[in-house]
Amino acid sequence: MTTITPGRFTADFNQSLVVFVIGMRINRFRKLGKWLPVARAMGPMIEELARNPESGFLGTEFMLRNLRTVVLMQYWRDFDSLEAYARDRDQKHWPAWVAFNKAVGSDGTVGIFHETYAVSAGAYETIYGNMPPFGLGKVAGLVPATGSRNEARSRMKAAAEK
Repeated sequence: MTTITPGRFTADFNQSLVVFVIGMRINRFRKLGKWLPVARAMGPMIEELARNPESGFLGTEFMLRNLRTVVLMQYWRDFDSLEAYARDRDQKHWPAWVAFNKAVGSDGTVGIFHETYAVSAGAYETIYGNMPPFGLGKVAGLVPATGSRNEARSRMKAAAEK
């Protein structure tokens, strides 16, 4: 069971970062042999990244949008780290990408997507009320949202001044 952290907290983070949203959509449930390998490929990649702090990968949050769509929100130190991992032929992403293109390509059985956001320090704020650790707060740790962190504008200002 997930432990709830009662109260109001904010992420203990004040650096630039990259938010990478990646996911898949099952377009044809009956084509299990097409979408299941895609779904299974992400876990080993996340494990590989988590074992290597030098990769620039900070952490991830898994979300199920509906029965068809799985989303991972990932946090990275910078875009160069994300791109280096994606292009490294000795890491798990490259062979998974090649396998996807061979098995699925543009046949429509599985949809994939990603969005990348480079966020400057002080250009984001977070709040978590009565939540288990989540998102950037889970990745970076939590601090009470009190004093200079009580209001959204104050959290933005406090993060920019660190």
